[in-house]
Amino acid sequence: MQRTAQTLAALATLTASAAALAAPTVTHNTTTIDGLDIFYREAGPKDAPHVILLHGFPTSSHMYRNLIPQLAEDFHVIAPDYPGYGNSSAPSHTDYDYTFANFTDVVEELTEQLGLDTYSLYVMDYGAPVGFRLFERDPEAVEAFIIQNGNAYTEGLRDFWDPIKAYWSTGADAERDQLRPFFTPDITQWQYTNGTRNPDQISPDNWNIDQFFLDRPGNNEIQLDLFYDYRTNVDRYPTWQALFRQHQPPALITWGKNDYIFPEEGAHPYARDLTNLETHILDTGHFALEEDGDLIAALIKDFLRRNVVE
Repeated sequence: MQRTAQTLAALATLTASAAALAAPTVTHNTTTIDGLDIFYREAGPKDAPHVILLHGFPTSSHMYRNLIPQLAEDFHVIAPDYPGYGNSSAPSHTDYDYTFANFTDVVEELTEQLGLDTYSLYVMDYGAPVGFRLFERDPEAVEAFIIQNGNAYTEGLRDFWDPIKAYWSTGADAERDQLRPFFTPDITQWQYTNGTRNPDQISPDNWNIDQFFLDRPGNNEIQLDLFYDYRTNVDRYPTWQALFRQHQPPALITWGKNDYIFPEEGAHPYARDLTNLETHILDTGHFALEEDGDLIAALIKDFLRRNVVE
């Protein structure tokens, strides 16, 4: 029995060592930008092509926890948390102007601190306007896009957006208050499970972690400010589309077709403006990585190897 125990212990040690060698190390870092603590995850060789992962609402870089080590085998991967999200600073909405322009400033400064002159962008949900604003500021810096349920066309703004559009039209407290149910635990869970093939396989850690941050005092006001500011992204859609046509960045679309927030109708108009475009419509929901993460990782690696790696 002693020899068996020793053998098992040795095998366990070897297995753990092999796993450690196989899985790239992910570091969890914090830097200071405009007086705020900005958290970001980082992995992969720093001399490899850079890939920035931009998260959506109501989550954080946590949504990329499984994708990061898969991409880091071949790429230098960075995934920041915006102000008000995840492990970054969350000042009161009266002390910080929560806008997509300011989020873009933060990510742009992070790229400068890390010395990233060029990079590919994975954009999802709120990450899309942040990524497209970065592209607008410096189109030559963006080597490629991975677009996952992230909008740049009005075709993608359907029923879910009606109460938000009502708020855009007035900016009034009555319409603002109508949006507060979006921050309840049931809705947070729904964002992860709606439209999935196997909702019982989606980890509840996702919505429990997101809800923890949503429930911080004052955070709902932050989110409501961002709901209102989202209208400025829609105003920029024609500009982004013109830049797509002019610069033609390679783009990979991996879109959860059952997403009620950003429905499939938002995926197809990219083909009007981008010529080097590869589109995969997946039978899943809003957070497609939760159900099809391995497939998306494989598609990204293949796409970037063909379009970015020399």
